[in-house]
Amino acid sequence: MAGNARRSAVDRRAIRSLLPLLLVIAATAAAQDLYKYKGKDGNWIYSDRRPVDVEGIESRVLPVRESDSIVDVDHSFDDNLVTLTARNDFYAPVELRIEFTETRDLVMPGSEHPLAWVLPARTEMPILQLPISDKAIQPALKYQFRYMPGDPRARHEPGEPYRAPFAISTDHRITQAYPDGVTHRTIDSYYAVDFAMPIGTDIVAARAGMVFAVASTNFRSGLDIETDGPAANVVRILHDDGTYAIYAHLNTNSIRVKPGDYVERGQYIADSGNTGFSSGPHLHFAVVRNIGLQVASVPVTFLGPNSGSVEPASGNVMTAY
Repeated sequence: MAGNARRSAVDRRAIRSLLPLLLVIAATAAAQDLYKYKGKDGNWIYSDRRPVDVEGIESRVLPVRESDSIVDVDHSFDDNLVTLTARNDFYAPVELRIEFTETRDLVMPGSEHPLAWVLPARTEMPILQLPISDKAIQPALKYQFRYMPGDPRARHEPGEPYRAPFAISTDHRITQAYPDGVTHRTIDSYYAVDFAMPIGTDIVAARAGMVFAVASTNFRSGLDIETDGPAANVVRILHDDGTYAIYAHLNTNSIRVKPGDYVERGQYIADSGNTGFSSGPHLHFAVVRNIGLQVASVPVTFLGPNSGSVEPASGNVMTAY
């Protein structure tokens, strides 16, 4: 979930910029062909592949929108200074780091000043001023930046076990949990939990927080992580300790929350699905934190019988209390 962009200033009067290239979380940029039909068991099937020898197929083209939330850095010239201003549109804090790739006739900060900032949610603020040398002829500045949602100072302090992210008194089998890492082999997914469940199962918030990112219009799935991974429907919810939960593989157009919504523990947020990098219908749930421009998952426990806590384990059945 890092983004990057490049800007260049060619002289004092005309500060020109290259268009930013932002990697927006869980988003794609093209339209999708959707085919809807009933399977042999009578259940509706949604696919990006036209089925063979099936009657009653409905088809349509779905536009896919990218997230409106972005992080950007711009600059301006005033009073012999170049001022860099950062904007964070997310409903979550963001860590931002800048790297200068070319400078000329500017007074640069020393190595004792790390070019890193934490931008509060929904803010725009000047982050750096660079004086222009008195003898400057044609000042120049090129830079690139990276960002990651979350404050790297955050620590996981849930206060109580998480609620299972589905309806009270229902249960679902855990198909993958730490230390079993069939597909959970990267630092962002070590402690993720996969729950097998039929498409359309109600998904609820395991913990209260602020929704800050949503992808909802994808419908396809597959086993190529590079091409299918970005096609997952996802909700990300920021917790009060600075960590955030990821609810992934949700059903197309089923998400009932949007960035800026505060959700309570147990509140319905979406339906489960089978979108993205997925071999079958399930919910991928993880709690993560930013550890310095990198997302790391953290261990979680769930509320069990008699107000106790239950550690998720592959093969076990989890009941929601």
